[in-house]
This record gives sequence, structure tokens and C-alpha cells, in this order.
Amino acid sequence: METTGCGTALVTPFRADGSVDEPALWALVNWQIESGIDFLVACGSTGEAATLDEEEWLHAIRIVLDAAAGRVPVWAGCTHNCTRALVRQAGLLKRVHGLSAVLSANPYYNKPTQEGQFQHFLALAHAVEPLPVCLYNVPGRTAANLEPETVERLAAAAKNIQAIKEASGKVTQFAELAHIMPRSFKIFSGDDSLALAAIGVGAHGLISVASNEAPKEVTRMVRDALSNNWDEARDLERQFARLFEANFWESNPGPVKTVLSMMGWCSDHMRLPLVPPAPATRSRLERLAGELGLLKHVPVPQGYRAEVF
Repeated sequence: METTGCGTALVTPFRADGSVDEPALWALVNWQIESGIDFLVACGSTGEAATLDEEEWLHAIRIVLDAAAGRVPVWAGCTHNCTRALVRQAGLLKRVHGLSAVLSANPYYNKPTQEGQFQHFLALAHAVEPLPVCLYNVPGRTAANLEPETVERLAAAAKNIQAIKEASGKVTQFAELAHIMPRSFKIFSGDDSLALAAIGVGAHGLISVASNEAPKEVTRMVRDALSNNWDEARDLERQFARLFEANFWESNPGPVKTVLSMMGWCSDHMRLPLVPPAPATRSRLERLAGELGLLKHVPVPQGYRAEVF
């Protein structure tokens, strides 16, 4: 896997009736790419993938691919807490041409052991081979931590397991991964607020929530850090640190969708059990977005052809 830098964990825009807002998603992809983002992740946790049915999930991935048109790599989220179901869904991705990688989080709720996670991710890797797999360690959502030693075993057991999105919140875990994994194995921060710390100990980039709202600036922050332009990177981190925190004032992606709606990109509609932020949180977000200069009306282009799966 050659991908490094900043990737956006894209939101999935919804209409008021709960359907996927295809023109808004198409426009977001174009804006991200025009702003210089390095790659895109469709249908991850920020994309509310857990609330999409299978047909919607595949269609949203195809929209992102069609809109990207080969300009940047596109990864697809594929997570399930039943290994059999994960393997079946992953097999469907092999029919979607143009994907650069599959991103998959720890099995949630089950709280599997390290051996259970090893076998789960190995089954996924075999199901999507030769597509590269990026493991996603997010114990705050899944109640299961993927230990660095297990990541090392997985990469040795399957050649297409080539990266990890690390969101444990532990800088020591980033450092251990950087020490034990081959340099060709890519490590991405899953936390905007830890991106510079992660890069400092050897990570290769960031898979970001905040780049939904500020793709140009967050990408520049990551590239500056990777280029050892630390003064510039820290200046951008200081500028946007409040946004990194604000995106988690309530459950993600509520805050980021709210800011995007204020910017004119999409609605703030979410699917239950998630709901838009409370009025008080919305007021705080509006004030912060204004202070950061994010509140500029951006017209959403109408009219495109999404390839039907």
C-alpha cells in the first residue's frame, strides 16, 4: 500500500425522509478532492455505516467511486461483529471496481480475545484478496483492543493486511506499532487530536473527521508534519484543536454533520439511534465554526450520473 497523508472519513448525507442524499455526497467528494485530500474512506463509522442496509452501503460506495473518478484512492468500510456476515459482505466488494482498500473495525459487542480478532480479520483478508486491508482499532466503540502483537501476526499471515487505523488513544501503542511493524506497513491515526503525536513516533498519516469540514487545512497539517515542517503543522493544530474536540461534544458524526449543514454542504439528518446535537451544542458549534471562518455558503451542484450497482 502506497497511500499516506490525510484521508477523510466521509459522512453519509441523508435527506429528511432518511434516504441517502446522493447529490450532496457527490458534491462533498468533489470538494474534498479539489481541496487536496489524499484519499477518501466511504461508509466508515463517521459515515453511519451501521445504519445503512446492504444495498445503500454498496450504492454509497459506488457514488464515492464515481465522483472520485480515479483522482484519489477510495477505501470502503466493511465491519461486522459476525465473521460469517463480514466475509459475505466483503465478498460483495470484490464486484465493486476501483476500490483501493477495505477498512474494517474490531468486532463490536462480542469482546473477542486476541485470537478471536486474529481469526476474524484473517477471514476478511482472505475474502477480499488481493484488495489491501486496513485494520481499524477503535476500542472506545467496540470494547475490544487490537494489540500490536496481534497486528504483527496478521500482517505476517496475510500479505494484503497492509495498514491500521489506530484509534486507541494511546501514543505508546502508536510507538509500539512503529517499532515492530515493517516500514512498508502503514499506520494512520484515527484521532485528529493525536495526529501530530502519532506522526512524531512513526505514523504515516491521519484518517480524519475534521477534514470533512476543513479538508485543505487538515491535509496541510498532516503533510507539514510528514515533511518535518513542525512549526507549520503545530500552528494548524493550534488553530483547529477546538474543532477536533468539538466534533465529539456529542456522538460522532452529529457535530460534524451539523457544521457541514451550516456550511451548506448537506443536512444534519441522522439515522436513529443517533440524533442531531442538542440546541445548546448546536449554538456552540455555530459560534466555533464562525470563529474558524468555516461558515461560507457552498452551493451543492445538481445533476450527475451515479453508476447503478
